[in-house]
Amino acid sequence: MSQPVVRIGVFDSGFGGLTVLRALLEQLPAAEFCYLGDSARLPYGSKSRETVARYAVESARLLESDGAQYLVIACNTASALALDAIRESVRVPVLGVIETGADSAAAVSVSRDVLVLATDATVQSHAYGAACAERGMRALEQACPLLVPLIEEGWTTANPDPERSAVTRRVLQLYLAEAAARAADAGMTPDTLLLGCTHYPLLRDMLGSLVPANMRILDSAQTTARRVQRELGAPAASSSSASSRRCRFLATDSVEKFQSLGSRFLGQPIREVEHIDLGG
Repeated sequence: MSQPVVRIGVFDSGFGGLTVLRALLEQLPAAEFCYLGDSARLPYGSKSRETVARYAVESARLLESDGAQYLVIACNTASALALDAIRESVRVPVLGVIETGADSAAAVSVSRDVLVLATDATVQSHAYGAACAERGMRALEQACPLLVPLIEEGWTTANPDPERSAVTRRVLQLYLAEAAARAADAGMTPDTLLLGCTHYPLLRDMLGSLVPANMRILDSAQTTARRVQRELGAPAASSSSASSRRCRFLATDSVEKFQSLGSRFLGQPIREVEHIDLGG
């Protein structure tokens, strides 16, 4: 007898969480997904804790009402500022990307010092610092407010215009130099770089050419997918093939923009997107 299909809800303020969905699609080949991108109200990184919590709870309840049996909060800002509020508002299990990111760093860091690149709101919450401390590590949290707009404009190594990717490269160099100076002042020796924003995997190749060769670069997508697979007792993937045909996509803003921009993050075309209105 075949096992019942598990339905997983994935939530982000916009497009970055599609990097997490991509890993989930690969790791859980028998599951079905509903992805909600609250693109009309992004960026969450500039909102207050109360506003982020209100938005995130509304989205979580919508996914639960749609039949989700498990929720993945694929948004670092919402995971940092609203995870407790979300868990109190729904009846299904909820997993955030910060705890899984810290788990991945704890598994590989030798120096027990970790550099975290994230948005202003995530850094100000010190959620990564707390999660790393719980695992016996120190986190140096570096805010990188210019990276999300540069990524969404497509100014990455994938851009055919080298002058545009060079702008992003220079911005990264400045952020990394600031982080290195702060680490030296604090007597820290980070050997692990944790990408604390789900947009940042699109800069992984660029970062790899800028950080020391012995520094591990981690994002929480694969760790999150493996954690969901374990908690649900789902069979492990037998291949790396991922298909968005097992996913329903919801967006609170332009579906055309979600399709074109979201495809970059998911790594494959997004053919159908439904528009929903969650209000202001």
